[in-house]
Amino acid sequence: MIDFAKARELMVEQQVRPWNVLDARVLDVLTAMPREEFVPAEHRNLAYTDTNLPLAHGEAMLKPVIQSRILQALLLQAGEDVLEIGTGTGYLTACLSRLGRDVVSLERHADLADAARARLIAQGLANIEVVAADAFAWQTERRFDTVCVTAAVDSIPSAFLKWLKPGGRMFIVRGRSPAMEAVLLHNDVNGPRIESLFETDLPYLAGAAPVPAFEF
Repeated sequence: MIDFAKARELMVEQQVRPWNVLDARVLDVLTAMPREEFVPAEHRNLAYTDTNLPLAHGEAMLKPVIQSRILQALLLQAGEDVLEIGTGTGYLTACLSRLGRDVVSLERHADLADAARARLIAQGLANIEVVAADAFAWQTERRFDTVCVTAAVDSIPSAFLKWLKPGGRMFIVRGRSPAMEAVLLHNDVNGPRIESLFETDLPYLAGAAPVPAFEF
């Protein structure tokens, strides 16, 4: 039997900290949140490994270091609300909910949304709304302090910017595989300001991949 509590400690000390994730609140959440409870049963023993884990529909659960960098970059405060695009298993959703006030999370696959919702309820997390919806079709008048996009885009969709409050910030990965850039977009008074964070390579968000170039 795997000692998941010990595996969680090792994940933080051997994977997360070496990637310069040092924010105390983020480390506390990662140390406390049972990642194994959010992993599909067939991959439960791999919950704390340094790799993406496959999900249904060709989706993936991001590896711990990427999720921890997202949490640190957003620097959520207790009174802030979050829009997450791409619920996946619900693990990052759960971590966001512990750092902020409340989370609305969009998941385009209804079965993934249902499974994530059940996991979150089982953890007693009540400040989360999981919505089965495509981000490009979803509409709301609400504005959020932070937007967290868990898959890559070729370029940042203007539709996502309208969900940010003035002074809000968005984590998103943009560019062309295999050399993508994780950025934090600040919705400043004079217009969006981009802060480069790190290089990575993630699967594209449905509807946000590059348009195939026509070749003669």
